[in-house]
Amino acid sequence: MAHDKNVDKAKRRFLTHVTTSVGAVGTGVAVVPFVSSMQPSARAKAAGAPVEVDISRLEPGRLLKVEWRGKPVWILRRTEEMLATLEADEPGLADPNSSESDQPAYATGRTRSIRPGILVLVGVCTHLGCSPLDKFDTGGTVGQVHDWPGGFFCPCHGSTFDLSGRVYKNVPAPRNLPVPPHSFKDDNTILVGIDHADETGKA
Repeated sequence: MAHDKNVDKAKRRFLTHVTTSVGAVGTGVAVVPFVSSMQPSARAKAAGAPVEVDISRLEPGRLLKVEWRGKPVWILRRTEEMLATLEADEPGLADPNSSESDQPAYATGRTRSIRPGILVLVGVCTHLGCSPLDKFDTGGTVGQVHDWPGGFFCPCHGSTFDLSGRVYKNVPAPRNLPVPPHSFKDDNTILVGIDHADETGKA
């Protein structure tokens, strides 16, 4: 009888061990898909990654459009004539010093840029999120907008912005167009999404 009890105990220990092992394996298999589902997808990683932009072929007065974090980003190579309009615009602007607007500390002032000749903006209107049009040769008139030297125009509700993305008075948009974090990798390459460490840049 004692021998039978020893056999029963041995069987019980064996069965307990097998059951525990199978349970542990099952739990591991169930957890792996769950943990994997918590990892960011490749698309999500790409959406937040910096964007490298080659501006070597961007001619003066022309605009290049790229995408960063699902938003349009504009890179404008401003001419001397464009830069000359910025001061004259200021009496008609709602926030000429960009004190109420969104931009990095190194992109403040009249040009809102690291280098005066290169403007980088998020192309999303601060009213309802439409994407404005670039209207550099308007001749002073776009629709019902008169005496405007050109810049960016949102056709949804008529907001206008100058060639630094600063909003005019008495339009629906409450703030200037945002300036994203950006930096220069070299003279012809901009990194959108990486902050500029050295505020000295050159035109």
